[in-house]
Amino acid sequence: MWYVACLVRGMTVDEAVKQLTFVPQKGAAFVKETILEAQNLAVERHNVEFKSNLWVAESFVGKGVVIKGMRRHARGRIGKIEYFHCHYFVRLEEGTPPKDYYYHSRKLSGAELLENWVKDMRKRNISSSL
Repeated sequence: MWYVACLVRGMTVDEAVKQLTFVPQKGAAFVKETILEAQNLAVERHNVEFKSNLWVAESFVGKGVVIKGMRRHARGRIGKIEYFHCHYFVRLEEGTPPKDYYYHSRKLSGAELLENWVKDMRKRNISSSL
């Protein structure tokens, strides 16, 4: 689920639904259904004028309940089996998505990165020394 949740972050709702249609993972269907439900709730309850003017601002997964059970094996032995569940959270915002959702607006050059690294190395303290 985590990979599918990361896939749709920063996309418009229409683009996210389009992309999730072709993802073969099981969780993609659940994420697609949740996004469409959130889109309908935004229009009905939160006075969003155009349902296609929404984008996925947050999309993440939380750990749910783990149900533990037993599976019978031969000769009276048993095996432990766990059924994992999760919670999916999505937040939609009105407007157009940002151009670079995952990247910083200003990329540093190699010389600037080196200068920052040297500055950080000189700032550090070594504990229990003179």
